[in-house]
This record gives sequence, C-alpha cells and structure tokens, in this order.
Amino acid sequence: MEPVYIQSYRNGILKERTIILKNSLKCCTLCPRNCQVDRLSGETGICKTGEYAVVSSYTPHFGEESPLVGRHGSGTIFFTNCNLLCNFCQNYDISHQSYGNKVTDRILADMMLILQSLGCHNINFVTPSHVVPQILSALLMAVDDGLNVPLVYNSSGYDTVVTLQMLDGIIDIYMPDFKFWNSEFSKLTCDAPDYPEITRNALKEMHQQVGDLILDHMGIAIRGLLVRHLVMPENIAGTEQIMGFIAENISNNTYVNIMPQYRPCGKAYENPLFNRPITQYEFSLAISMAKKAGITRLDKIQV
Repeated sequence: MEPVYIQSYRNGILKERTIILKNSLKCCTLCPRNCQVDRLSGETGICKTGEYAVVSSYTPHFGEESPLVGRHGSGTIFFTNCNLLCNFCQNYDISHQSYGNKVTDRILADMMLILQSLGCHNINFVTPSHVVPQILSALLMAVDDGLNVPLVYNSSGYDTVVTLQMLDGIIDIYMPDFKFWNSEFSKLTCDAPDYPEITRNALKEMHQQVGDLILDHMGIAIRGLLVRHLVMPENIAGTEQIMGFIAENISNNTYVNIMPQYRPCGKAYENPLFNRPITQYEFSLAISMAKKAGITRLDKIQV
C-alpha cells in the first residue's frame, strides 16, 4: 500500500496545505492552547517554539509498539517542547526544559530520508502537535527526494480537529495518547481541563480518516489508528471510562497499548496522588478493564 501522502503530493494538496499552515504561524492557533502569537516573528507561546522546529534526537527506535518496530525499528524524530506539558513527563528535559537543536525544514527532511535509508518501517513524529507546518514543509522536500514509508503522528491527543483535518490524506498512522478521562486531573497535571473533551474529538477525527489499524503480511502497521494509555496510580487516569469510550465511540477493534511504565518524574514527587510507580495489581486491573469493555487488540503480552 502506497503511503497516502504520495498522492497528496502528486495532486498538489500537500503543497496547498503546507502554505496554509505556514501562514497560520503568524497567529498560531494550531493546538487547543490557542496562543495566537506570531511565531514567524520570533514570538512563542506555550510550546516555546518559533518559526523552526526543534529536535532532540532522531533514530531507529525499538521500544515502540510491535507493529511499528518490526525488524528494523520505527524511525522516530523526537520534537523538543510540547503543547500539553504534563508535570510528570518522563522526558521532562525535552518537553519542559527545551533540550534539543533548532532545525531548518531541509534538515528535518534529511532526517526522514536518513531514517528511511536505515531501513526503518516508518517515520514516527513524536510530539508533533506544535510543529505541523514545519513537518509538512519538510515532507514536501523529502517526498521529492524519494521518501515513501508510512508517517506516524505520535501525539498526546491534545490536537484540534481543524489541524487534524489538514492532515487528512497525509498521515498514515495516528498514535495518540488518551491520558485522562477526568478534567480535574488533566487540570492538575497539565493545566488543561479541556483535555478529555479535546482528545475524544481528536480520536474520532483520526479514526474517521484512517480507520482501524491495518498490518501487512509481516505484521507491520501501514495505516490506521493506534491508541496509547498510560496506567497511573490510584486509577487517576480513568482507565475504565477511556476503554469504554474507545470501544463504544471509536471501534472495539482499536489497537490499544496499555502501558505499565509510569514512574514519578518531573514534578510528580510533589503530589501524593502520583508520586509512586504503579503496582502489578493496578496494571492487571487496567488490562481487565480493557477486556471487559471489549478491547481485545492489545499490544505485546497484554492479551
């Protein structure tokens, strides 16, 4: 299956959307923060990112979900800064402290091409919500130079439907988090009380565009939706409600990665609600909640 962005490149849609999105940086409303700053003039909002994307690393990654990794890894490009800024982030130095290097669109395109040349099964944009225009601008150059592997949009789920619609026909695989069901906890951890509603709408739009996850004959993802959910202490994430929503409002055939690796990072130690790792019981309970809701496509050993 040819990546969807190839056709959008041929018919001019990719170029049209790149121009629109680049112009939107003059008054940035790319994400739900709605900062309305002029990033082309050097102003920055919540994401602390101006005209150029900032990248902390790019590499074949073997710790991602199994359908993305295959034999040769997922070609991850880790963008610095973030529009959500969870106070427990495990990459706190990247998301909060801006560790990384500013890159031109040409350099970003070359990163994609290098990862493809290393045999990576996809190009995996990690934390891309605040740099969508830069990604599309770089993609134009990369396709012109032979890029032809699927693109993965690996986000926190804090994405506007308007921006996601600009990615229709460009992104092959969406991989959002669904972090919190309760707005009280998303306010506490991310200062984003609208996160649950925003993410519900984002997941619906993503699934409408790409459908359930499709794997090739080698078990490698080529198109579709993959949802991540991080289990947190005391079930503050609302796992049961999130799994129920996915099964009832997205698809009970959704591929879900329920993740057990929570540990307190960043400022998590300041709050007794989540200042400890999860227990094996809490993880097992989360798996049971997913299965009870009808979610059976679980990553790795979670079945």
